[in-house]
Amino acid sequence: MKNKQFGMVLPIILLSYFMILLDNSIVFTSTVKIAQDLQMSTQALSWVTNAYALTFGGLLMLGGRAGDLFGRRRVFLIGLLIFSFGSLMVGVSVNGIMIIVMRAVQGIGSAILAPTTLALLMDSYSGNMRTRAIIYYGATGGLGASFGLVIGGVIASYTTWRLGFLLNVPIGILMMLLTLKFVPVSRADTGKLDWPGAILSVIGIILLVYGINGASQPVITIIVAILFLAGFVWQEHRSHNPIMPLRLFADRERSSAYVARFFFLGAMISYFFLTPQAMQNVYHFTPLMAAIGFLPETVPQFIFATLVTRLNTWLTNVQIMLLGTVITTIGLLLAAVVQVQNGYWLAIGLPMIIIGVGQGFTLSPLTVSGVANTDPEIAGSASGVVNTVHQVGSSFGLSVITLLTSGIVSPVMSYNRALVIMTGFMILALLAVINILVAHRTEVNHEH
Repeated sequence: MKNKQFGMVLPIILLSYFMILLDNSIVFTSTVKIAQDLQMSTQALSWVTNAYALTFGGLLMLGGRAGDLFGRRRVFLIGLLIFSFGSLMVGVSVNGIMIIVMRAVQGIGSAILAPTTLALLMDSYSGNMRTRAIIYYGATGGLGASFGLVIGGVIASYTTWRLGFLLNVPIGILMMLLTLKFVPVSRADTGKLDWPGAILSVIGIILLVYGINGASQPVITIIVAILFLAGFVWQEHRSHNPIMPLRLFADRERSSAYVARFFFLGAMISYFFLTPQAMQNVYHFTPLMAAIGFLPETVPQFIFATLVTRLNTWLTNVQIMLLGTVITTIGLLLAAVVQVQNGYWLAIGLPMIIIGVGQGFTLSPLTVSGVANTDPEIAGSASGVVNTVHQVGSSFGLSVITLLTSGIVSPVMSYNRALVIMTGFMILALLAVINILVAHRTEVNHEH
């Protein structure tokens, strides 16, 4: 696609990706209503999120590689079909077991869709068009998460939580029809799927997310997960058709971008998850008020994410990413210093504006760096790793914070402690971004 127009492929990709992310955030604001309707305990309720996170995180590598091997369009359509079916079944769930199983099915659809959307985008555009398309993709990532909270708040307050899932069905059908009409058939690779690698990675990542998120024996579960993942890396080293080619990590920019994304999302998803709860527990906001209370983050994020393409003309991708990570760190630091008991505007509203600006600047460039310098052969695998790091980082961050604050009864002290840990994660992300900048400087010096 060498013309100046994006055509229909980009809107199809972005809307499909937005749909996946939106659902995850809607669950955050709808959990209380779901528990009441389906008579679910807190333990069972956590599985509405966990079941989705496990299949989504566990199957992402496989989803990314499947697109490389069997053709992106075909795999994308399968993902849409599974996700739409899962959404329909979640929407009509009659008990706890049904909603948990169907959230797992949704996760399978998402694991196929998320890496395939990014790989399709890499196939469809090149040069400056590709960079701009990835920037829109990264911006969609942040918006899906934060707008989901607002939409979820409105849905939970005024209608039924089921609507948030049922809406995906007509959208999914529309996306399938548009894909058949506008997305060209992509060539399939001749290689075979690395089944031992696929099985080891799925078991390893699922055990890791489960160990982090709620296993009764977390230490043993995580040790077993690490053993499986070590076996996976060894298998990838010797496989002729690896599901995750190890040369993905040979590039310093890509590997540092994965580390930065891991900690950035660990901090941000925790912020999205815990801040609406803090507003309800500390300030006694309703779910809808808490969702509206999130607008100081959502609106600047939307505005500044759309400015990234313009900034790209006079700042490099890495400079924008560094600027965004520094601003986000300042926002979290301010929230941690002011503390939640000092009122909504000072403790949440003002830091949120800063965090929104920082996040708007950071997510797209992080995605660009995560797939930098890849060839079409490994584009799907690179997209799979970007999305896996996104998922596992999110689970890791929230679980570490939950673990380190679980003994604190006071919602004020608990949230204040959480903010300090989020700031720590963000500083680690910032160090990884600085490493990318140093790598770029070194490259430039070598060229001269």
